Amino acid sequence: MKHLPNLTLVLGGAASGKSAYAELLCTQSGRTKIYIATAQVFDDEMATKIAKHLDQRGTGWTTIEAPLDVASALTTAGDKDVVLVDCATLWLTNVILGDHDLDAQTDQFLTALLSCAAPVIIVSNEVGQGIVPDNALSRRFRNAQGQLNQDIAARADTVVAVMAGLPLALKGSL
Repeated sequence: MKHLPNLTLVLGGAASGKSAYAELLCTQSGRTKIYIATAQVFDDEMATKIAKHLDQRGTGWTTIEAPLDVASALTTAGDKDVVLVDCATLWLTNVILGDHDLDAQTDQFLTALLSCAAPVIIVSNEVGQGIVPDNALSRRFRNAQGQLNQDIAARADTVVAVMAGLPLALKGSL
């Protein structure tokens, strides 16, 4: 069983290869793999994307669907497991669009990441490199996502940026 940092953040843009890289880290660990899915299916495009991710992961994963309650899902992991949370961006979207208390939910989320018995690898989108959105909801989301990424990165042992499928260590080592 390969040693993993307690918390690893894998950041990247859309279709950058961040999920595939995070899945590879889990697979190479030799640990029992738990996948916490935060996506919800609202249309055919999302259903297709989820099916592609399932096919890409292959077998050998326990999947827990937790669009909002990632904290409870993390309590199911033991010290012989590795947990992949994919992704913080969709979790944040669910919190904001569901009109939940963002500060309370974020505190609970961050606490759970740090108290998990298993190493956690969390995927998140880097959304701050684009143009300033033209509407208030999009700006609120962009700012909240940037803050969430900073909060996770501050607590993470390892932070990896993925671009064009290539990982770059921002904190810690590959």
